[in-house]
This record gives sequence, structure tokens and C-alpha cells, in this order.
Amino acid sequence: MATTADIKNGLCIEFNGKPFSVVEFQHVKPGKGPAFVRTKLRNLENGRVVENTFNAGVKIDIIRVERRPYQFLYADEVGFNFMHNETFEQITLEKDIVENADLMKEGQYVEMMVHADKEEVLTCELPPFVELVVTYTEPGLKGDTASSNALKPATLETGAEIRVPLFINQDEKIKIDTRTRSYVERVKG
Repeated sequence: MATTADIKNGLCIEFNGKPFSVVEFQHVKPGKGPAFVRTKLRNLENGRVVENTFNAGVKIDIIRVERRPYQFLYADEVGFNFMHNETFEQITLEKDIVENADLMKEGQYVEMMVHADKEEVLTCELPPFVELVVTYTEPGLKGDTASSNALKPATLETGAEIRVPLFINQDEKIKIDTRTRSYVERVKG
């Protein structure tokens, strides 16, 4: 058992029977009254962030979480199928567990957070950036330059739709930030 003195950013704890990750915390010692710890916790099941205040010295349950590398194989009617990169064990996840699943193509490497004691997958995260080919977008017009801030819709090879600058054309490979679903740059070569 740990106490509030062990709280740090990234620590995974069980709170109200659910797994949470500490996003940020602050130890507060007011001039009057007992000390306490103010925290922001992210629910690992649905991603919601909640604020909670713990009294100093309160016992907390730390859970063991492992990050494991997987490779996306294919999608079917049940969900998404992945293979562990080292053990070659295959698992299937429901579609709602994978964030930004429409930016994931076959062969894509992902990282899963697994509750080590229950062997339960908590999250499935794509790498921060992915490179995909634009399969459809309206053609750029003469005079559309790189300095333009205007954006147009584009469909990617995975079926995802994002907004790209006007100078991007069909069949070009682009880099996308998976956290914000935004265009980063054109991929050369």
C-alpha cells in the first residue's frame, strides 16, 4: 500500500474501483488545517479527466501497468486484430478502445497499456505521427501557396478524413499528428 506522498505524474492508481493515471498533482500545506494533495486523474477506460483532492497520508492503491508493443493485422466484424511484437500472441480489441482507429493501416505499430494483474487492455495508442497517402482531394489551383492558411478536406488511404493545406494533391504522402488529427508536413520521396 502506498500513500499520497508517493503520488507522481504518470502513476496509475485504482480510484473508486477504476484505473486512473495521475495527470498532474500539487501538495498543498495551508497555514491553517491539514495538508492535502490536489490531483487531476485520467480515467484509463474512457479518457475522461477528473479532479480529486486527497487528504495527506491517505492510502492509495497503485496498479501495475505495462506498455506493450503490438502490430495491427486487420479489422473484421468483431473488432481490430493485433499481434504482440515479441511473443506473436494475437488479441482482438473492440473498435471503441482504439483511439483514432481510422488513422491506422495494416502493419501499423501501436502501444497498448495493459493492467498487468488482470491482463486487461486499458488503452491502445497510435504513434504520435503516421504517414498516409491522400486518396482523394480537390485539386489545388494556381496561386495556392505554402503560406496559405486555408484548408480543404482530404480522404486518406485508411478512409479517414482530415483537413490539409490547399497545395496538397491526390496521391501525395503526408504526415499526420494522431493526437490532434492534423496535417504536419508532406513526406518527401
